[in-house]
Amino acid sequence: MTSSKPIDADNHYYEPLDAFTRHLDKKFAQRGVQVVQTGRRTQLLMGGQVNRFIPNPTFDPIIVPGCLDPLFRGQIPDGVDPRTLMKVEPLRPEYRDREVRLGVVERQGLDGVLLFPTLGCGVEEALKDDIEATMASLHAFNRWLEEDWGFDHRGQLIGVPMISLADPAAAVAEVDSLLARGARMVHVRPAPVPAPYGRSRSLGDKLYDPVWARLAEASVPVAFHLGDSGYEASTTVWGGSERFEGYGRVSVLTRVLVADRAIHDTVASLVVDGVFTRHPTLRVASIENGSDWVALLVKRLRKQANQTPWAFAEDPLDVLRAHLWVTPYYEEDLRKLADLVGVERILFGSDWPHGEGLAEPADFLKELDGFTDDEIRKIMRDNCVDLLGAGRS
Repeated sequence: MTSSKPIDADNHYYEPLDAFTRHLDKKFAQRGVQVVQTGRRTQLLMGGQVNRFIPNPTFDPIIVPGCLDPLFRGQIPDGVDPRTLMKVEPLRPEYRDREVRLGVVERQGLDGVLLFPTLGCGVEEALKDDIEATMASLHAFNRWLEEDWGFDHRGQLIGVPMISLADPAAAVAEVDSLLARGARMVHVRPAPVPAPYGRSRSLGDKLYDPVWARLAEASVPVAFHLGDSGYEASTTVWGGSERFEGYGRVSVLTRVLVADRAIHDTVASLVVDGVFTRHPTLRVASIENGSDWVALLVKRLRKQANQTPWAFAEDPLDVLRAHLWVTPYYEEDLRKLADLVGVERILFGSDWPHGEGLAEPADFLKELDGFTDDEIRKIMRDNCVDLLGAGRS
């Protein structure tokens, strides 16, 4: 493929109700994701509890793409209630049908998109106390994803499967299966890894090295996409909310306390615990986590490296520049990010069709004033090609 059109590194679908159940081993039917109908209301049970990560799991009606744009740009007129910006409409076919979606991608002037879950970003946290059910549920989800969207449909729709490291042996088996089936990228939750007896471990624990090694050897990158990290529970000591409320009720304190922390800590764990040193060809991408956290992380890591140089094999900034790609929020200071990590590490991501994203993905171009044509091509296309590696040109 020799197109020069953009590749959107942050696109989404809206899962059908059977995304986690269609291929689920029947012995986990009561332990995984369950669909419950109460009158006219549809709810999901996860881990035996009603899950409110997505208030309406039917996604019908659904929020209009980009309708919250003024909210995130800080451009709400005085006296306007931000809640009135929320607009909904009937579910569109392109959110579920890959052939229809291909037509939309072409109409939007894109060459391709990386497709991430919506509902799926909240499942691992909900099932963290049942590791067997977690692994079985994500395995079932990946089979659904392959069936409905594909891991590389016509070279334009790149469905990104999810893996959990909670059971290291099962994670290796899942990665081996996904690689054999043509996965181009995998998604790992940016959060501590659930462990037995309610404990958790760092993503950098050597227990998970076989997973990182296989992905590095296969040149398949890891995406850390925003989701339910479980960090909300830590805010209860301040009176915050215990559970993720990003798409439901609003806890202002929780949002302030949790903002950017999960991805900041995730990347810190990989650097400090030496994952990139042990796996020098591993590539990772932060998707839909913004970028303001990067400068703060670099400052903290370099300060620590100065205090305990024996704990760092390389300058932390050099490590990030070599291994980390970032999709910034469009309202952030993109030149500042480019000066820090290099323009080659910035990815264009629209978050389409979510309400907080862009109504038209290619409008991201409007945020690139001051960048040269060569830099713009890198951000809008070439950097994603480099991240994905072989298979695109």
